[in-house]
Amino acid sequence: MTSTPPSPGQVTDDPEQLLDASMPLDRRLHLQLAATVLNPPTQESTLRPLDCEQIALELTGHARVVADDVRLRCLRLPDDSPERILTETVLGEAGRSLSVPPRPTLPSAQNRARLLRTLYERLDSLPPADTNQPTT
Repeated sequence: MTSTPPSPGQVTDDPEQLLDASMPLDRRLHLQLAATVLNPPTQESTLRPLDCEQIALELTGHARVVADDVRLRCLRLPDDSPERILTETVLGEAGRSLSVPPRPTLPSAQNRARLLRTLYERLDSLPPADTNQPTT
C-alpha cells in the first residue's frame, strides 16, 4: 500500500506505521511544537483535551518515523559499540512508549515531546546512514 504524505497542517497519526522515510519531515516545526508543549507560556495556560490529543498524535507519528531512521543508523554500528547499546536502549523505550495510545492530557503530549527530542538527539549523534554499503 502506498501512503501519501500529509499536507501541511494535517495531523500525522500513523498507528499502522504506513509512513516511512520517503515522507518529508519538518524537523523544525515538530521540535517547535515539542518545545511549546514542554514550556507553556504561563502556569495558567491550559490546552483543551482535544488539543492535547491532536498534539500528542502529531508528535507520535513524527516520532515513529524518526525512530525508524535512528534504527537504520543503529544497524550500521558494530554490535559491541557502546553507541549501539545506548541507541538500542533508547529505541526500546521509544517502542514501549509509542505502543501505548496517547491520552488527551498535557502530560501525555509532554511525554511524546520529550521522546521526540530524545530520538532526535540520538539521530544527531549517529553517523548518517549510507545506503550504498551493506549492513554488518
